[in-house]
Amino acid sequence: MDFSLSPLIQDFCARIRTFVNQELIPLERDPATFDLHENINEALLATLRAKARSQGLWCLQMPKARGGQGLGMADMAACYEEMNRSLFGPVVFNSAAPDDGNMMMLNKVATEAQKSRWLQPIIDGQVRSAFAMTEPAPGCGSDPGMMLTRAVPEGKGWRIHGHKHFITGAGAAAHFILIARTSDDPRRGLSAFLFHKDDPGWEIVRRIPIMGPEEHGGHCELRFDGLFIPDENRLMEVGDGLKATQIRLGPARLTHCMRWLGLARRSLEIAGDYVAQRQSFGQALAEHEGVQWLMGEAAMQVRAGRLLTMHAAWCLDQGDYAQAEVSMAKVAVADTLQKAVDTAIQLCGAHGYSRDTPLEWIYRYARQARLVDGASEVHKMVLTRRLLAQGPRFWAWGPPMPDTIKA
Repeated sequence: MDFSLSPLIQDFCARIRTFVNQELIPLERDPATFDLHENINEALLATLRAKARSQGLWCLQMPKARGGQGLGMADMAACYEEMNRSLFGPVVFNSAAPDDGNMMMLNKVATEAQKSRWLQPIIDGQVRSAFAMTEPAPGCGSDPGMMLTRAVPEGKGWRIHGHKHFITGAGAAAHFILIARTSDDPRRGLSAFLFHKDDPGWEIVRRIPIMGPEEHGGHCELRFDGLFIPDENRLMEVGDGLKATQIRLGPARLTHCMRWLGLARRSLEIAGDYVAQRQSFGQALAEHEGVQWLMGEAAMQVRAGRLLTMHAAWCLDQGDYAQAEVSMAKVAVADTLQKAVDTAIQLCGAHGYSRDTPLEWIYRYARQARLVDGASEVHKMVLTRRLLAQGPRFWAWGPPMPDTIKA
């Protein structure tokens, strides 16, 4: 693969970097910027979103015909990294989870009528969305085969009963993608559906408190007690729910990595500025060998994570599911983010541990990276199974491998 960025993407990155530096990073110092859940407040967000849209930086991942910029995954990787040098970058550019993954999924699999009703309002920033799959024990977590929420045929639609939790963004979402069991078939027992927040027969039980800053809408527990979904709001075919989750989760996991690399870079930027200025024992901290080792090791991990992410993005651009490549990037970059921000706090000392910098915000946010969209241990298990099944073919240069599932 060619690691150079085209002039178009270089221009996007430069404009995003300028926007982040001039419009977003200064706001992080003002407590009035934040809402009660430590994200950007809605009034300010609306103003900044309008600015991003006016500068042609809106929805990079969506087709131009729908108001986006039409970028592929590899091009998105460079741009998303630049966005998330600020805590607020992704949501301002309409590239934040879970909307980001939901938009990409709907654009791939929804009918034209479904795209007009369910996708376009998310692209336009009129509504937010959520992906409802994870369940409390003994329901599904990393294993979709354990799903207990059921969709039972009734008339011209489906009646839903079940329980979900840790549904990101649900508290602010209007459009929901729901994965539910429609049969006991081990491969084709799940189906995907669309519903609106105002549809009767379901409720948000609570917004689950977490240790870190939250996306808008938090992480919620949902209960379904007879929600009726017309069959026209079913995504794909009956039994395609597992396929739908695969189509969504691969790119969504990778865009997490893209954004986390931005936060890792920002952490090292803050530390770099501090150690260059702070004096100790007659010289700047940056002149001390121990400090250089810490900075260099973290920087190498960021570069390695970037290469894994870009390779996985390139594989996805070739039409491959890239399950092994995405898993490798997900595990490595989750560790990298935590390593980078922990290093930055250590180098900045009490200054880094205080709220005078965003490092403590990033540190708390980073801990979820090894859990969300599949725990690191699960990804390692998937990766090892692929290694053992493919043998020498695992090491082939570039996709597609002969037995790789196609999207």
